Parts: sequence; structure tokens; C-alpha cells
Amino acid sequence: MRRSTPRLAGLAIIVSAGLVLAGCSSKSAGGETTASGSATAAAELAITPLLQVDATGKEVTASGSSDAATPAGTGDATCSGIAIAMAGALTGANAALGINILNGLTLAVDEHNAANADCQVEVKQFDTEGDPQKATQVAPQIVADTSVIGLLGPAFSGETKATGPIFNQADLLSLTASATNPALTTNGWTNFFRGLGNDTSQGGAIASYLKDTLGYEKVCVVQDDSDYGIGLAEVVTETLGDVADPACAANVKTGDKDFSATVQLIKDAAPDAVYYGGYYAEAAPLLSQLRSGGVTAVFASGDGSNDPEFVKQAGDSSKDAYLTCPCGPATGDFSTAYEAAFGIAPGVYSVEAYDLGTIILAGIDSGVTTRSDLVKFVAAYDGVGLAKNYQWDSTGELASASTWIYQVQ
Repeated sequence: MRRSTPRLAGLAIIVSAGLVLAGCSSKSAGGETTASGSATAAAELAITPLLQVDATGKEVTASGSSDAATPAGTGDATCSGIAIAMAGALTGANAALGINILNGLTLAVDEHNAANADCQVEVKQFDTEGDPQKATQVAPQIVADTSVIGLLGPAFSGETKATGPIFNQADLLSLTASATNPALTTNGWTNFFRGLGNDTSQGGAIASYLKDTLGYEKVCVVQDDSDYGIGLAEVVTETLGDVADPACAANVKTGDKDFSATVQLIKDAAPDAVYYGGYYAEAAPLLSQLRSGGVTAVFASGDGSNDPEFVKQAGDSSKDAYLTCPCGPATGDFSTAYEAAFGIAPGVYSVEAYDLGTIILAGIDSGVTTRSDLVKFVAAYDGVGLAKNYQWDSTGELASASTWIYQVQ
């Protein structure tokens, strides 16, 4: 466990134009920068929140509250031998996304343990590398650990789909801070809850923003081969309608680094914008190669690219790119405590991980000792967090969800 952090109080989600979303660094397979990027330029750029929008791309009032629940609770909880598992990519090309979640959870547990001497909760981390096949090997280990009362994760949509039946059969809470494929809540899993909006809201929001707010008339949609990328690109394409040009729609594979064919296809189409559904490990070199190939179209992508590693790897090519996330930016005391604990600024999903960890801890502090009772506790939960109000419908979707639009500036 990391050292304890002071109680967080009075946290407000009030976002100004100067607020910067920074995050965890984890060198990935593509290297620190691409050929057209530069470390100096990347250091001067940051992912900055612009506005919060609904599924139609229209601006809404930022959510979250200074009255958010804190992990410390009342400070008089009692428990013994209880652990919270975290499962996601902690190594590999997209490890930064998983580490952001692990850190958010760890911060919540540290604050709880500092305030509750008679209830010391442990965080147990399970690295899936974001790989569905590896996740199916890790899932039985989590289920077999009797100290684990609940799971924060899995992190990615593909691994969540692959392991969902395992966790559902074990009646183990699966509370994800980041898996956004809409189909995940259609499987009948009674133990699965999503702590942010799905890709239907996220994809619809950015597509409407590009088409209706920015007025773009031709968009090329590119997708990777992951469940996440495919689902997100489908929503974006459908929402764009005739604005999505099928002649320049393209598919790439996770792990690809040479996008010359896709670059030429898009260059010939001369679009107003390019939308990429996938993760930053491919988004960064794709954007760099688009720029070096002479494509000046606006670039947009989703939460899988919304990490400082995208900026770090794409360098100055990332400037002005639009990124979305159904997750909230970090502010105020939370950011201060996070940086003090980990030596880095919070990243995408860190706030959600902290909030969801707080909810699990509230269940533990209420006297919940079994996995099934924790599932029931979350199903009935209704409370304000740092990022949003958390209340779920019968499928495990949030009752109300919105999307943040960010820009690299």
C-alpha cells in the first residue's frame, strides 16, 4: 500500500479554461515520439477540457459536487481481511490507462485506511495487459481469492466481454471505470455496472459536435479491430450519416505502426476531419503519419486516445486534436492529493476510479461482508461523486450520463 493521504474535502468540479488534464506516463511499444513528433513540443502541449455535452453534442452544465462522498466515511468502520481487486492493462502498449485507474482506487483506499484504523482494506492488482485472452486466465484467480469482495474493472471492453460470464457466475461485483462498449450491459449480467457513459453517448456527442457545431461536411472514420474501437466507430458513423464518407472509411489492426495505405486513402478524399475509434498506441502514429503525409484535416478520437501518452507519442502533430471521454477531469484537492501520492498528475479515468472505489468502500463500511451483498449495495446506490451522480438502472448503466470534449492545446 502507498502512504496515506490527507482527507479530501470540499472538492468541486468547476472547470476553467486553464484547467489541464494531465496523466500517467508509460512508455509504449511505439516509442516515446514518432518521426514527426518532438519531445519538446509534446511537453508544451496538454489535453485540456473544453466543455461537457449531451449525446446530441449540445453543451450542458458541468456535473459533480463539492458535497461528494469521501472514502474516509465516518472513520469508525470495522472489517477484517477484505480486499478490492483491480483488473486491467498495467503493462503493454496501453498501460497508462490502467495505471490511471489503479492509482485512483489506491488513493481512495489509502484515505479510507488512514481514517479507519479498525478497517484496513487491501488493493490487489491483476494485470491483463488489456488482452481478452489473458484476462480470461486472470479472472479465475480473482474469483478464487476469497478476500476479494469486489472488482474495479475490467478496464477495456474486449476483456470485459470475455470475462463477464466468469464474474457474473461468481456474483462478484464488476464495476468498470472505463469499458464503454454499449453491448456490455445487454448480456443480462446482474453484477456489472458501468461508472461512465457508454459509446452510444460518447460517439453520438462527438459526431454531432463535428457535424452540427463545427459544421464539417466530410469525415473519414477509421477504426481498429477491438470491441471498443469497432463499437465506437459504428456509433460515430451512424450519427454522422451522410457526412461520414464511406469511400475513405478504413480499418486498422491493434499493433499496426505503418498506416501509409490509410494515409493515402484519406489524403485522396480530402476530408474536413478524421475520426479514429481505438487506443492511443495506434492513434498517435496514425496522426503523425497523416500530418507528415500532408493531411491537415482535424483529428478526433475517443477516451481510448485521451491520455498524455497520445500527446507524448504524437508530439506536435497532436496539436488541436479533439478527444472525448464520458469521464470527468481532475480538479482541486483531488489533483493535489493524487500528485502527492504518485508524483504524477491524474489522468483519464482517475476520478471515476476514485469515485467508484469510494462507493465500494462505503459498502464495506456499512457492514457488507459478502460479494452478493456488495452487488446489492451498488445496485441500490444513489450518491454524488467528484465527477457525477452515481445511480444505475436495472442493466447497470448510469441513470444519467454526459461526455466531456477535450482538445490538445
